Amino acid sequence: MRPPLPPFDPDSARIKVRAAETAWNSRDPETVAQAYTEDSVWRNRDEFVTGRAEIVDFLKRKWAKENGYALRKELWGFRENRMAVRFQYEWHDESGQWHRSYGNELWEFTPEGLMSRREASINDIPIAESERRIFGPRPEGDETPLPIE
Repeated sequence: MRPPLPPFDPDSARIKVRAAETAWNSRDPETVAQAYTEDSVWRNRDEFVTGRAEIVDFLKRKWAKENGYALRKELWGFRENRMAVRFQYEWHDESGQWHRSYGNELWEFTPEGLMSRREASINDIPIAESERRIFGPRPEGDETPLPIE
């Protein structure tokens, strides 16, 4: 069991999104993968991933490339066992160039609260270090909505 469990209400949906944000900001592939079913199916950009082992491998590759990764997620909508989430994260490459990645995710959960499906569409833009606005995990009590730009 991975509470909160579906069907979601506004409070439980927000808690689920914040838990995902916290886990991803840990940058620990094994911890993140525990929120997904053994046979979870992902589409991430142009890559398709199936199962926890592939999720762990994917996340290891991702965070080896995306240095200084810091993420914010925001609930966009929900119904029963599905959610739409928008997110932004910032990271830098090996040359020190910073990027902001914008995206939307569609999530589907089992009755046990594990995510069985994740579809992510993501766009990256280069930014100057002075344009950064995400500096590590979200501070306690910060409910600032994500800006559009």
